[in-house]
Amino acid sequence: MHDVPAGRSPTSEKTLSSLFDANLMFEFLLGGVAIDRDNNIVMLDEEMASMRKGRVFLSQINDNIPRSLSAMLHMATTLEGQKRGKPKTQNQFDTLVLSMVYSAQQARHQEREKERTAWSEVLLQLANDTVYELRGNYLFSYA
Repeated sequence: MHDVPAGRSPTSEKTLSSLFDANLMFEFLLGGVAIDRDNNIVMLDEEMASMRKGRVFLSQINDNIPRSLSAMLHMATTLEGQKRGKPKTQNQFDTLVLSMVYSAQQARHQEREKERTAWSEVLLQLANDTVYELRGNYLFSYA
């Protein structure tokens, strides 16, 4: 059994931590990100990038997100298949959101139209899955 300070429950602390992490992730993204020549996401704000949480964020996105278009499509299809029944875990949802960030960066920086279109389609699929996760219905239907 855990000692819980008055007026606080483990659930509310976890929610506050998740909210803090979400706000911090938003601040990292708002500070700007780019893709380096090794296909890693880097934060443009060097101070944020040097923070412990910044390094954890970069590690999470660079170590857990597929880098190739085919791997990203496979992950998006797998995540879409998992939505039947129960909601995604926090880690799965974070991966989904960070995959959208990576796909958006890839779509933006592709020189050839074919690759830009392919990354844009993956981005759209991931956005649709995110909306489903948040609202319980799709932004659009593939049918």
